[in-house]
Amino acid sequence: MIVKVLEEPFKMNEKNIILTARVVSMVLTPFYLPVVGILAIFTFSYLSMFPWQAKLSYILLVYAFTVLIPTLLIHLYRQYHGWTPIQLGQRERRMVPYVLSILCYFTCYYIMSLLHLPHMLTSILMVALIIQILCAVINVWWKISTHTAAIGGVTGSLIAFSLLFNFNPMWWLCLTIVVSGLVGSSRMILRQHSLEQVTAGFFLGLVSSFLIIIIV
Repeated sequence: MIVKVLEEPFKMNEKNIILTARVVSMVLTPFYLPVVGILAIFTFSYLSMFPWQAKLSYILLVYAFTVLIPTLLIHLYRQYHGWTPIQLGQRERRMVPYVLSILCYFTCYYIMSLLHLPHMLTSILMVALIIQILCAVINVWWKISTHTAAIGGVTGSLIAFSLLFNFNPMWWLCLTIVVSGLVGSSRMILRQHSLEQVTAGFFLGLVSSFLIIIIV
């Protein structure tokens, strides 16, 4: 009887931790990388002078093709097979979602290029697209974390833009590192990735995004 009473708080704590991990994993989905990048550019760069109507239309364009459409398509694909989100996370089942997201990202990049938008905006889409492609290729052999690759991409982009526009990124850098820890921990708590996979994903995103923005 005493043992059961003592076990109850631990079970409740475990459920709360798992629930929190699921919320963090859902809220900080990799699809939000381009939207966060575009918002940051419109806030901290000279593009902040754009009319708000133009900024809103570009943000909605990016949101539609990098968040809304791929999320809907992947949801329909999962529903068609009758899989849970956890079951879809198995390495062998991740390739179709990768392909769907890559096609959506490329379409958005192509449309932005046709509209002759500033290179700084299209570079964010290029970063997100290349990170998705790299993760898809690696996923053939190893289940790298796309979640931490995305937040790593945000971190690398932040460092690159701080060098290009000469601003101090320290506070924002601290924030992204804390968020990275939350994302990585949530993926491990949900047993979707190992420590090596979340670490590799973060540094893949960080290095590739930094190099793309600085070089391209």
